[in-house]
Amino acid sequence: QAQLVESGGGLVQAGGSLRLSCAASGFTLENYAIGWFRQAPGKEREGISCIRRGDDDTTYRSSVKGRFTISRDNFKNTVYLQMNSLKPEDTAVYFCAADSPGYVCSLLPNYGYWGQGTQVTVSS
Repeated sequence: QAQLVESGGGLVQAGGSLRLSCAASGFTLENYAIGWFRQAPGKEREGISCIRRGDDDTTYRSSVKGRFTISRDNFKNTVYLQMNSLKPEDTAVYFCAADSPGYVCSLLPNYGYWGQGTQVTVSS
C-alpha cells in the first residue's frame, strides 16, 4: 500500500530552522514529482515547493524562495524540505504529496498521494 509519512515538524523561534522529511513506502519516490504544501488554520492549502522527477528541477513559492530548499535522497526513498529563517507566518501543517497529473512539478494540490501532515509552529 502506497504511503507517505512526514516528520520533523515542531516548535521553533523566528529565525530558526527545521528540516522536514517525507518518507515513502509501497512506491518509489524517484519516479514522481514531489510537492510540499502547507495549510494554516482557516486558510486554503498552498503549494510551497516541488521537485521534478528525472532532473530534480525545483520550484518554489515566492514567499519561501531563498529560505526553503527541497531535495531528495533516492537511496532512502525520502524527500526533504530544509526550512531556514523561519517566520511566524510559516506556521502551518505541512504535507508532502506525490503523483501529480502528468508527473509534472506542480504547486497545485492535485496530487494523488498525500501524507498525514506535520505541524510547524514558529514563535515570534
